[in-house]
Amino acid sequence: MTMISHDVVIVGAGLTGMRAAIEMGPGVDVAVISKVHPVRSHSGAAQGGINAALREEDSWESHAYDTVKGSDYLGDQDAIEIMCREAPSDIRQMEHWGVIFSRADDRRIAQRPFGGAGYPRTCYAADRTGHALLHAMYEQVMKRRVKVYTEWFLTSLIVENGECQGVTVLDMASGELVAVRAKAVVFATGGYGRVYLTSSNGLVNTGDGMAVAYRAGAPLMDMEFVQFHPTTLKSNGVLITEGSRGEGGILINAKGERFMSKYAPNAMELASRDVVSRSEQTEINEGRGVDGCVLLDLRHLGRDKILERLPQIRDLAIKFAGTDPIEVPIPVRPGAHYSMGGIKVDVDGATPMPGLFAGGECACVSVHGANRLGGNSLLETIVFGRRAGTAVNRYITGRAMPIPGDHHLAAQRDRIHTLMSRSGGERGNLLRHELGTVMNTDVGVFRDEKGLMEAVAKAREINDRAQSLWVMDKSRVFNTDLTEALEMQNVAELAQTIAAGALARKECRGAHYRNDHPGRDDANWMKHTLARWTPDGPELSYSAVTVTKYQPQERKY
Repeated sequence: MTMISHDVVIVGAGLTGMRAAIEMGPGVDVAVISKVHPVRSHSGAAQGGINAALREEDSWESHAYDTVKGSDYLGDQDAIEIMCREAPSDIRQMEHWGVIFSRADDRRIAQRPFGGAGYPRTCYAADRTGHALLHAMYEQVMKRRVKVYTEWFLTSLIVENGECQGVTVLDMASGELVAVRAKAVVFATGGYGRVYLTSSNGLVNTGDGMAVAYRAGAPLMDMEFVQFHPTTLKSNGVLITEGSRGEGGILINAKGERFMSKYAPNAMELASRDVVSRSEQTEINEGRGVDGCVLLDLRHLGRDKILERLPQIRDLAIKFAGTDPIEVPIPVRPGAHYSMGGIKVDVDGATPMPGLFAGGECACVSVHGANRLGGNSLLETIVFGRRAGTAVNRYITGRAMPIPGDHHLAAQRDRIHTLMSRSGGERGNLLRHELGTVMNTDVGVFRDEKGLMEAVAKAREINDRAQSLWVMDKSRVFNTDLTEALEMQNVAELAQTIAAGALARKECRGAHYRNDHPGRDDANWMKHTLARWTPDGPELSYSAVTVTKYQPQERKY
């Protein structure tokens, strides 16, 4: 089995990928490829909720305004309006598919407050919302008998004459390389959190789709905007949902002060994530932290509310921090969490490369701009996964199956052979630790020119060294040493785009905060960054932000 064919190939089996597959319809031969089992996809790690204006007191227009403001006015307002307008119907669809949303007293879907929102519009299933959505979506995929290839690792795009005609993948169970030709390809491969040493992301989040698309010529957009979640466990970066603050949790420093009153006197702990993360880091940097962290206090919520609304958070705090939040506060600090940037796409998921579509965290449509609001990531996966499915249906209608050459598979075989035949060299795990440390130190919550210049140089050096990795395990079956080497090459490519974009952007906007360039500069930097691959590192250019009705103004919370 060296080449197989499907009308459409979707890479990634999280919420975006499965939603796109469902939208294909029964007449389309669609296959989903995933390096993990679908219900192990990182969508299942989302805890706090998914946004939609469901109540009469709320409106999609209010949701759109909050999202634009949260994005620090870098989000494309046409895309934001689509997402917010279509959110209620997608939530009701998920409810009809069996998602077990928590309920309010009136038995309607319960909604909790989230940061940066003017109304409680975050629907939730206790603190396991992504898990509930993912399992319901997988049921629909199985019901439709969609072909799923599990534990297949993406290695490259098949591109001929500028058109995407399929992918090459490594079947991890056999060690065999396979070419999959298709009329269209959808990337739904998630984020790159593991570019950083400490992250709330799972180990699989190595930005594979972004890196593969980038190497093949598709531009990446706004990669310098990395969200640091305010509440990850101090010990290991495990996520502590924003829902814990939505339910009334407060942040305190070593003096027991509720310090957010200094930074966001109106919204307090429910300011936007970039504001809360910077506030926490300032407290830590100025010596008011508790051994390098701050404390999330839930004690006043009471045992019953914690057990009903935040049972997983309590379990995680006990297991990984040795603290029961019913009795004592949880030690938390900002941690790398989400990529606002990704593969440049339009509102239907189409990239500038014909035949290649993308959605979810690996894509940049851009609904999040410089800072994402909590609850909008799960929403983006479903709205734009569905829209990508619809657009792909149109694209493949009447289109013949391509016949790509054998050289694509041969090139990947040579690449793998080179890695496997090497008898010495860099070890991927050590190089990953070195890269992650650089990113944590120099491309974190606070940035400056000196650190970013060092990060750009170091990321380039590490990327060069990543081409000479040594794979010690020479076996074929489930060779995780090999796949981790391929992942290392992916994160090294992406680190360069993040650092280069951050060095070039001389302003503070959303999650990108330059100590040496205080303030937002709309005159010069109200624009998207585009990064294109070259042998000498990323080539940057810029494009306009789409503004429909909300003119930029100072953000206050």
